[in-house]
Amino acid sequence: MRKIIFLIALILAGAALGSAGTLPRAQAQTVAPQQPPAQQTSLDQEAKDIFVRAYRIGPGDLLEIKVFEVEQLNQVVRVSEDGTITLPLLGQVKIEGLTQTGVVQQLAGLLQAKYVKNPQVTVFIKEYKSKQVAVIGAVEKPGSYELVGRKNLLQMISLAGGFTDMAANEVFVLREGTNDDAQTISIDLKDLLVNGNQKLNIPIEPNDVINVPVDKEFRVFVFGRVNKPGALKVKISEKVTLLQAIADAGGLAEGAKQSAVTITRKGPGGKEQKIRVNLKDIISGKKKDIPLQEGDVVFVPESFWTP
Repeated sequence: MRKIIFLIALILAGAALGSAGTLPRAQAQTVAPQQPPAQQTSLDQEAKDIFVRAYRIGPGDLLEIKVFEVEQLNQVVRVSEDGTITLPLLGQVKIEGLTQTGVVQQLAGLLQAKYVKNPQVTVFIKEYKSKQVAVIGAVEKPGSYELVGRKNLLQMISLAGGFTDMAANEVFVLREGTNDDAQTISIDLKDLLVNGNQKLNIPIEPNDVINVPVDKEFRVFVFGRVNKPGALKVKISEKVTLLQAIADAGGLAEGAKQSAVTITRKGPGGKEQKIRVNLKDIISGKKKDIPLQEGDVVFVPESFWTP
């Protein structure tokens, strides 16, 4: 999976995705009470300290190691793919899976056994490269992001600059499973952002790939006795229906003949078919609303009967 993320990063480096602003999905949000700046800074630092103490070092992490009065051991080293670092005197040392404190104890023990009495070792994690998340697709800043602390889906999307206008209504999280099996988690953004279903705002794990598909737009046309006749742009994921299209066209105008609405649709081979619809049956619930397809032409005729 790390190789997959690396390849994705290379592709993203060579291609720029056009930005079109953040997608305004939610109409209302619940805003948490703001903490005073000093208190919030203290809380942020405390959370960071807890994370650093619990963090398990892995391949790609960059460590700064210092040993008091042993200058040749003052090194900045990157953890190799096999989870080891190489230091003067000590050679190759396996540290993958250890915490920062664990690495200090490991190095101090090795030094005391052969070279230094009561060594004073400090370890600082400069880069957390083993905890990366790729965010690709219809976001403002697609790329690979460092996963520091606990982050949920929306926080990672925010780091990537938010959604573009071309984002689909469904996001996919590709996640490593056991025995190198991968799983794909589907997230309905409308349910999450509009309906506020926070169960879908899932915690993100190291090496996840968040894919925000680019939604395709198509056009349907509404003419006749509506208030704003013309072409309507529709996203495939939104699955517009006849009533929705008429509403988007400003609704029925005075004199519209609801019982004789027609949908002209191109069938297989380009052959046209006409679907006659009585809007009153749909509005009353007697019949189901009709999903529209790309290129559909809706015509609402005028009633020439005068009461």
